[in-house]
Amino acid sequence: MFFMFACLAGWFLTDGYVFWPKEAVRYTEFAELRNELVEAGRLGEDAHGEDSQELRLAWERHAREMGYKRNFPSERTDASIREQRVIGWVLMAGAAIFGAWIAWNHKLRVRAEGNVVIGVSGQRVELDSIIAIDRKKWKKKGIAYAIYESEGKQRRLCLDDHKFAGCEAIILEAERRIKERSNSSE
Repeated sequence: MFFMFACLAGWFLTDGYVFWPKEAVRYTEFAELRNELVEAGRLGEDAHGEDSQELRLAWERHAREMGYKRNFPSERTDASIREQRVIGWVLMAGAAIFGAWIAWNHKLRVRAEGNVVIGVSGQRVELDSIIAIDRKKWKKKGIAYAIYESEGKQRRLCLDDHKFAGCEAIILEAERRIKERSNSSE
């Protein structure tokens, strides 16, 4: 996503600052050439160019002299150039925000320190307080929930193995302890 937004932003910004202003200059010269041919009576008033051999030859001669491409230029108004720039900067801001979000998410951790699991938001959960593991989303998404008791309430701790490497080891240890407790209580 980040690269897509950044590349699209680059595309729009390049158009807005490089290609479209050059095209606008080419179009201005093309319009002047067309108007000269209309005033000289060599071109009809309603001619727009593509169907006129006279205009095509005159433009190709002018383009060759100036080092331009031979094809007829498209009209690029100041408003359309400004629009390209605005879209580019909005996409660049989106890419920057998305990049910051990625960087922020990479510093989040779920880790085990001894007998304590420390969650993303800093909650500390004793491995022995985990009473169940909910693996409904484990096969498809790699997400499991450790259900534990704290202050007389059941709570959930998200263990996302795709986002936080090492969650499976925490889950396996919690399941081993849950099984040990259930075997010792029998």
